[in-house]
Amino acid sequence: MTSTLIWIAVALFAIGLYLSWTAGRLDRLHARIDAARAALDAQLLRRASVAQELATSGVLDPAASIVLYEAAHAARQAEEEHREVAESELSQALRAIFAEPGQMDVVREAPGGEDAANELGQAVRRVPMARRFHNDAVRAARALRRHRKVRWFRLAGHAPFPMAFEMDDEPPTALADRAAS
Repeated sequence: MTSTLIWIAVALFAIGLYLSWTAGRLDRLHARIDAARAALDAQLLRRASVAQELATSGVLDPAASIVLYEAAHAARQAEEEHREVAESELSQALRAIFAEPGQMDVVREAPGGEDAANELGQAVRRVPMARRFHNDAVRAARALRRHRKVRWFRLAGHAPFPMAFEMDDEPPTALADRAAS
């Protein structure tokens, strides 16, 4: 009888230890999502700021400047539920403006244009990487949260279900080539 109680206590302790480890792992994944989201927000803000700065510099033609400024401003001011759409529209505006390689040459030839082109190229290149890191963390947390043990024992607590950040982040070819060099 005593040995049976000891084995039951050991089994309950092992199950409790396993559940505690799983809850800790889930907590670390949620912390990783928060950190990745902060990095993504920083990169999106940097891209919008650089685009807005370029739009107001007078280097681009007036129509391109207005389109780029409005898209960058909308991306910076977007509410959370409309952020993905606003950021996608900024990507589309960048692709439309820098579709021609000649437009990049105009920017580079302006005073300080080489630095602006490099900065915009880096910002455009970093957004997809930051989004990929965020979405990978979300994917891992979702996979763990789908397990029965996590649902049955409510190991996620009150944490909201993680959502991926889906947007059009394809860079213009002129900027992507510039960022790679």
